[in-house]
Amino acid sequence: MKSIFETVINIPQARLAELYANPENSTKWMLDVERYEPVSGSPGMPGFKFRLIPKKGKMIFTATIISKNLPSEIKLNLDASTVNVLVTGKFIALAPDKTKFISAEVFNFKGIFNKIFGFAAQGAIRKAHHKHMNDFIEFAMTRH
Repeated sequence: MKSIFETVINIPQARLAELYANPENSTKWMLDVERYEPVSGSPGMPGFKFRLIPKKGKMIFTATIISKNLPSEIKLNLDASTVNVLVTGKFIALAPDKTKFISAEVFNFKGIFNKIFGFAAQGAIRKAHHKHMNDFIEFAMTRH
């Protein structure tokens, strides 16, 4: 399953990409995340692993930075017990202070039950993705 969020924001490309790519910022805009825990690697660099611990529930994601080509793109892999999510954030400069931001998430559910659940919950998953991205935009607007 794939979910795409796309918007234009009045923040310079490099600044927007920097805010998004910094894993320490995740708890400031992922309002359902309690904390971020570094696991291994050099913070913010490809290969860096960190955990996202939720405020509620048991689904802990281990994130790995796959590639980081800022200010244009960053790719992360989020892995949990029931799902793996490939996240791509793209930043396209439209003007010195205007950036097109595209977030694509590709979900691969583990096991038949989780695949059925994922299929049934596509609308809710897309809605949650869009909420996270709107929360990120709100966060970014107060930090640029």
